[in-house]
Amino acid sequence: MKQCTHAGALPHPEPDPLNATCPECLAKGWHPVQLRICLTCGHVACCDSSPGRHATGHHETSGHPVMRTFEPGEDWRWCFVDHVLV
Repeated sequence: MKQCTHAGALPHPEPDPLNATCPECLAKGWHPVQLRICLTCGHVACCDSSPGRHATGHHETSGHPVMRTFEPGEDWRWCFVDHVLV
């Protein structure tokens, strides 16, 4: 089973969210779907079900590897690099 090679390097505690919702969606007048938080810097962005796919875009431009769901009642994490749940 493939494992995430980046989880051990994440900051502890997790970074505070930089925003309450996806700023890229707000700037375009879009409603973000399923928010995610970057566990390197705290950037909050929308998931791939949103038109902008801003969480993936943040990973692609920043190289930050792991995000966590920012939805109430959920706590799973995803590693963009290793393509596994953390």
